[in-house]
Amino acid sequence: MVGEVRILVTFQRAQERLKEVLEMPEQDSTRVIRSLKENGWHVSGKLKQAYPQLEKQELAERVVEALARLLPLWSISYRDNILKPETVFGNDNPLILEIGFGMGETTQKIAQARPDDNFLGVEVFNAGVGALLKRIDDNQISNIRIIQHDAVEVVRDMIAPASLAGIHIYFPDPWPKKRHHKRRLVQSPFIQLLTSRLKPGGYIHCATDWENYAEQMLEVLSAEPMLSNTHDGYAPRPDFRPLTKFENRGLRLGHGVWDLIFTRNDTPTPELNWPKKE
Repeated sequence: MVGEVRILVTFQRAQERLKEVLEMPEQDSTRVIRSLKENGWHVSGKLKQAYPQLEKQELAERVVEALARLLPLWSISYRDNILKPETVFGNDNPLILEIGFGMGETTQKIAQARPDDNFLGVEVFNAGVGALLKRIDDNQISNIRIIQHDAVEVVRDMIAPASLAGIHIYFPDPWPKKRHHKRRLVQSPFIQLLTSRLKPGGYIHCATDWENYAEQMLEVLSAEPMLSNTHDGYAPRPDFRPLTKFENRGLRLGHGVWDLIFTRNDTPTPELNWPKKE
C-alpha cells in the first residue's frame, strides 16, 4: 500500500483552508481540470522513481485533485468586468501585474521579498499554474493571485486604467524566426494598452535573453510617449528580480540578459478602442 503522495499540496492543509472560503465559485477550475484530464499531466522522472507502484494516470488524478482544491483559493476567473484588488487581496496594497510567470520561481521570490505588494500573475499554461499553486501553498504566500487566461483580454477587460504600480514581463517567448516576430508579446499596441493601466510613476520591467528581442523591446518602449526610460538604454538587473537557475546557467555559458525599466510619465492617456472578439 503506497502512502499518500504529496504532489502539489498537503491535502489536509488545503482542505482546512478550503473551509475558510465562504463562497467557492465555479470559476475556471472546471475548465482547467478538464483540460488536464484530456491532455494528461507531466509526471517528473524523480516522482515516478520514488513511487514506481503508481501509474501515470493515478498520479495525474492526484494532481487534478490538488488543483481542484487550490484553484478556488488562489485563482480568479476571467470576467468582462473590472477587478477590485481590495476585495481579492483584502487590502489596498500596490498591485503588480506579471504576464507569463512560467513555473513561478521568480514570482514566488519577489512576492516573498515584497510582502507589502500584491501580485497578479497571468499565465495560460496548466503546468505553470500548477507549479505556482504549489509554491504558494508550500511557502504560505498570501499576496499572489492567478488568472489563467489570455493576457490581452485580462488587461483590456479586468484592469482599471491607472491602477497598477508595476508590470513584469520576464523572458516572454522570443519567437526567434523572423516570420513569427508578429506573435511577440511586446508590440506597440499592447504596450500602449499596458501603459494606460499604470499609475503615474508606475513602472514596466521587461527582461529577455534574446538580443534581437531586447532591441525590439527597447524600440517599442522608447516609442511610447507615456513612458520614460529610467536608464540610457538597457538597465542593470534590479535587486528585486532574482536570478533563476535557467538564467544562471545561461550566464555561465556566456549568454546575455537584457533588462529594461520604464516608468509612466504625465503624458495624458489617449482614447483606446481595443476591439473585442466576437
